[in-house]
Amino acid sequence: MTGGNSLMATVLGRESSFLATDIASAEHEIRAGVEGRRVLVVGGAGSIGRAFALAVLEYEPAALHLLDISENGLVEIVRQLRASRVALPDDFRTFAIDFTGPEMHALVADIDYDYVLNFSALKHVRSERDEFTLMRLLKVNVLGLHDLACRLIDGNTPRRLFSVSSDKAVRPASLMGASKAMMERVLLHHADEVPVSSARFANVAFSDGSLLEGFGHRLRKRQPLSAPSDVRRYFISPEEAAQLCLLGCFSCANREIVFPRFAPESMMTFADIARTFLAHHGLDTIECASEDEARARAAELDAASRAWPCYFSESDTSGEKLFEEFTHPDEQCDHERFETVGVVSHPIHADPERFRAAIADLESARSRGRWTQEDLRRVVAEVVPEMRHVAAGKNLDEKM
Repeated sequence: MTGGNSLMATVLGRESSFLATDIASAEHEIRAGVEGRRVLVVGGAGSIGRAFALAVLEYEPAALHLLDISENGLVEIVRQLRASRVALPDDFRTFAIDFTGPEMHALVADIDYDYVLNFSALKHVRSERDEFTLMRLLKVNVLGLHDLACRLIDGNTPRRLFSVSSDKAVRPASLMGASKAMMERVLLHHADEVPVSSARFANVAFSDGSLLEGFGHRLRKRQPLSAPSDVRRYFISPEEAAQLCLLGCFSCANREIVFPRFAPESMMTFADIARTFLAHHGLDTIECASEDEARARAAELDAASRAWPCYFSESDTSGEKLFEEFTHPDEQCDHERFETVGVVSHPIHADPERFRAAIADLESARSRGRWTQEDLRRVVAEVVPEMRHVAAGKNLDEKM
């Protein structure tokens, strides 16, 4: 799992993938689904998209196309794949385009795919801090997928449309989490016309933009670490995330959602991970009473320093859920099919009329060019009525 990454193994507390047994058991089924097929990975330059591309290549697709808005990210994944020993199909291509734009419409009208997997998303709770970024979050996480599904159904319908969800979609405390629940309901809305499935992720350790990745940046820049002391999360590696998607896409039926099964006691706080991270680098933790103290102590660091300033505090920002859960009490789940993975066999659906009205309201607001955060919250609540938004009056951009 770690590929020589001892830090990953230290943080996760395991040397190999906890999904290895289930992946081995599903080997034949996954290979039968992938081998000789044409696969499009949307968001292929992100942490999970890259990991999935590497994983799916082991099963010999006839074509692998990676699409991402990040041109530089695609350049790097191409260099990584070309420099590795992995065998690429003759039809390996990348597209530096926005999957919510007209270029994507032209692409799926022109090229047939057997499987379309969507890893493109805005994933940070901080994205709901203002009405402009919140609308983009809904455009990418909801409207973009809805439009893609419609285009695929009207044209070259694939064997499966898969899109990644999140633990935060379950009884969401944030509009970001609610957008992922809404994304699941986009899939379910179209499931009679194109087979769909999803995966609810735990936190992917050291993924792009994650707090854990940020710890590395802070260390290199000789800046203090900061983390909530009361927020508990499960963590998986990028490889495990890719394997979860393999199972969700190729070993599940229409409308099903997979999730990792962990014991509740395996959840960790970000503060504990910060201490583990520093210890791995041979550093002790200096716990500071404020951000100002942490910054002041960081200014005193030099090459000989063997302790690092940290500021750990209770969460006081909007949208933060203190713990993770992967299923809703109203959902039916299968805990027997896999050893380490559960399957939501009957997810929560949205009322079709309310769903269509919400999509129309979002598209209308975008075309008018005027909306408020409250306008958007009301629209989302129509499709995700179980949302219990935590409004603290402070967002993550106001913290270190």
